[in-house]
Amino acid sequence: MARTRFRDTDGQLRQVKATGTTSSRAVSELKRRLLARPGYGQGGLLGLQSPFVDLAQLWLSDLEGRDISESTKDNYRDDLRLHVQPFFEHYTLGEITTGRVEVFLQREAEVSYSRAKHSRTLLNQLFGFALRHDAIGRNPVEGTSPLRKPKGTPQALTLEQIAAIRSAAARWRTGPDAKGPKPDDKVRDAIEILLGTGMRPGEVLALRPLDVDDGRNGMVAHVRGTVVLRKGEGTFRQDRPKTDASVRQIPVPEFAAQVIRRRLSLMTPEQREWTIFHNRHGGPLTMANFRRTFRAFLELAGLEQTGISPRWYRRTGATVIARGLGVDAAAAHLGHTSTAITEGHYIEPDQTIDFGPANVLERTLRSVNPDGALLKQPADDAEEDLLDLLDSAESDDEVA
Repeated sequence: MARTRFRDTDGQLRQVKATGTTSSRAVSELKRRLLARPGYGQGGLLGLQSPFVDLAQLWLSDLEGRDISESTKDNYRDDLRLHVQPFFEHYTLGEITTGRVEVFLQREAEVSYSRAKHSRTLLNQLFGFALRHDAIGRNPVEGTSPLRKPKGTPQALTLEQIAAIRSAAARWRTGPDAKGPKPDDKVRDAIEILLGTGMRPGEVLALRPLDVDDGRNGMVAHVRGTVVLRKGEGTFRQDRPKTDASVRQIPVPEFAAQVIRRRLSLMTPEQREWTIFHNRHGGPLTMANFRRTFRAFLELAGLEQTGISPRWYRRTGATVIARGLGVDAAAAHLGHTSTAITEGHYIEPDQTIDFGPANVLERTLRSVNPDGALLKQPADDAEEDLLDLLDSAESDDEVA
């Protein structure tokens, strides 16, 4: 028989015994029992001997109650099912070491930087959940090698690319050989608002006339919802944006304000609660239509192989504001300020609107005589961190 006293996670010393046919076997059995005791006295559902799949199932149950969009949850579920769980499903939590996580992330990085980053984010959430339940002593993701971002990854659109897409959008399906109805220019106008506001695509498509104030000092757009696609329900306007920090008031530069005014002039007072970019039935423009038409613009502009997506417009706005006014101003404008939730709950909000970001965006991105000086500046570390935050937090955006 081997015995010892062990301080459990509730702070109490308890005697632990084990027996074996020999003294060494008894000691080995005692050590095994000690390793299996992290949750003793806590009623924990997980321990070092728990299979990874048990952690995954409990985390998925916890995910259901989190206040995030359904599309975000779907992406987490897909990443877990397709990439993370197949590698770790035969391990217990105690067997998942930093070295094994390193091997997994390196394999993911060989596929793509983006996929490795998504997997790392998901693993941090899973093991953070395990830590909160006293199932493990440390997060095995900590200590793994930093993911190497591919060199030459574009940080923002260039003025030349913006001009090429604008030209293609204006020419799309307007030639004498074009078949079918003439384009309604909704996607063309939507990407102008993307460029001028730095909103997420779903937020632009969710704008309604009642969300727009056009005053003496300029236009302000209120972000109060987003357009999402949900299984079994189709595309609809969700009456809240992606996060609490995303509820914000955005000053609109004049080139984008002109587009919004033109779209509003085509709507009647009875359509005040319709989305500005609606289909023939009055519902919001679908993500599929938006993406398909945008890809057609890229093809016409000769940019289909560049990897440009609507998200690049948000990254362009972030780059311009960060270089013109600083990273904090860019984060606040984009709804990614880390203090937004605290200020929203504990500090009386400042109702004044700062038109500084709108002025910088207007000067840099307007269609006539744009000033490309800011976009030509090299990126600094703070700006890289901001864009990485956008990429990691919004990789599951409703419109890719």
